[in-house]
Amino acid sequence: MTTATPQEHEFKAFDKYSLVEVQIKDPALKPYFNLTPRLLLKTHGRAQERFAKTKMNIIERLANRLAVPGHVGKKHKIITSWSSGKYNKNMATVLKALEMIEQKMKRNPIQVFIDAIEHASPRDEITVIEHAGARYPQAVDTSPVRRIDMALRWMVIGAYAKSFGKKKHMAETLANEIMLAAQGNMESYAMNKKNEAEKQADSAR
Repeated sequence: MTTATPQEHEFKAFDKYSLVEVQIKDPALKPYFNLTPRLLLKTHGRAQERFAKTKMNIIERLANRLAVPGHVGKKHKIITSWSSGKYNKNMATVLKALEMIEQKMKRNPIQVFIDAIEHASPRDEITVIEHAGARYPQAVDTSPVRRIDMALRWMVIGAYAKSFGKKKHMAETLANEIMLAAQGNMESYAMNKKNEAEKQADSAR
C-alpha cells in the first residue's frame, strides 16, 4: 500500500495552479489577498457584506474587472466578442493569459500575478480638500483595499488599450502587462500610473 504525498492531496485552482506556495511579500496587503484554493472561482455575486472583496479570490476579481475594461479615447466602450460581461468568456481570457505567463516565465503564474499587484499598487495619492472656498491637493495614504483595486484596474485598462483595434488578443496583452508589472518594468501601463500618482502625492506634501 502506497501513501500519498502532500502534493497529491493539494487542491489547486482550476486543477492547474498551486496556491499554497504563493508568497505575499508586502505585509500591508497580505490580509487583503484571498488565495483560498477552489476549483471554481465564482461567488455568484453573494459577497455583499463589508470588506466582501477580501473574501473573493484575487483571480476572480481580475476576471470581474475584465467585464468593464474602460474607455478608449472619445470612443465609448465598444462591446467586443470577449468583453460581453459573461463570466465564462472573461475567465477564459484570464486562464489563457496565465498559460502564456507560465510558458514564457517558467514560474507559477499566480505568483507572477501577485508580484505584479504588489509592484503596481500606489502607496499614496492625492485628494482635493476645499477650505474657505479654495481647493487644493493634499497627499494621503492609500488604503490596502484601494491599492489592490487600482492595480487591477490599471493592468486591465493598459491591456485593453494595447489590444483595442489591433491584431493582438486581450489575453496576450494582459499577460504582457502582468509580466512587465511583475518585473517592475516602466513599459507597463500600471507601473507608469503608479509612478505618476506617487509623484503627484510627493509634490502635494
